[in-house]
Amino acid sequence: MQRLQDRVAVITGAGSGIGLATARRFAAEGAKVVCADIDEESGAKAASEVAGLFVKADVTSEDDVARMYATAQETYGSVDIAFNNAGISPPDDDSILETGIDAWRRVQEVNLTSVYLCCKHVIPYMRRQGKGSIINTASFVAVMGSATSQISYTASKGGVLAMSRELGVQFAREGIRVNALCPGPVNTPLLQELFAKDPERAQRRLVHIPVGRFAEASEIAAAVAFLASDDASFITGSEFLVDGGISGAYVTPF
Repeated sequence: MQRLQDRVAVITGAGSGIGLATARRFAAEGAKVVCADIDEESGAKAASEVAGLFVKADVTSEDDVARMYATAQETYGSVDIAFNNAGISPPDDDSILETGIDAWRRVQEVNLTSVYLCCKHVIPYMRRQGKGSIINTASFVAVMGSATSQISYTASKGGVLAMSRELGVQFAREGIRVNALCPGPVNTPLLQELFAKDPERAQRRLVHIPVGRFAEASEIAAAVAFLASDDASFITGSEFLVDGGISGAYVTPF
């Protein structure tokens, strides 16, 4: 499929995990991909793989975010798709009783404030074009509660969901679609690192997934490509769950 032929897509957190898988999928569907990452080595490698452009960017810096989109516009002439995907889930973000204020603020800055900045700076380009698709990475935890809490992460993803809904409504008649992608647990380096240290924690989560496994990053990327494409032309302001059935489950199969 070439649903994204010649469209310009900017991906944050493109150096690994869902971001890298999406860069590959976007390129396969014909897009010109701008790979943004704070890690120069992985970001540049991703851009090279998809014949795209690497921009080193700290998504918590408004100057970096503004420069990222300006570079995309100057290089390719438009910004058609923004996949605001960068995020963190550090081990010191735990129960509200254990999580310190510095850990709380760091996660909010990377996971929520960065999405605010990315939307703030990409929407003017899309308004001038009269079209655009923004996909913000939230999470299934934005719509469910968990006793194995990562309190700042959960709160940040709830914020991403609410903000995406509001922007999707506000700019719908200007041709700009904004959706919140809500993945379930994904087999990425971030998840592997978290669960390798605590296999019991991994198993406690796995039992709640009806399909019986974690998602692959390529499966999430397929959903992002759909939301970015004209196949999703009537979808905006949505919580797009790709969670293996978690949010619909009460009792899971043996």
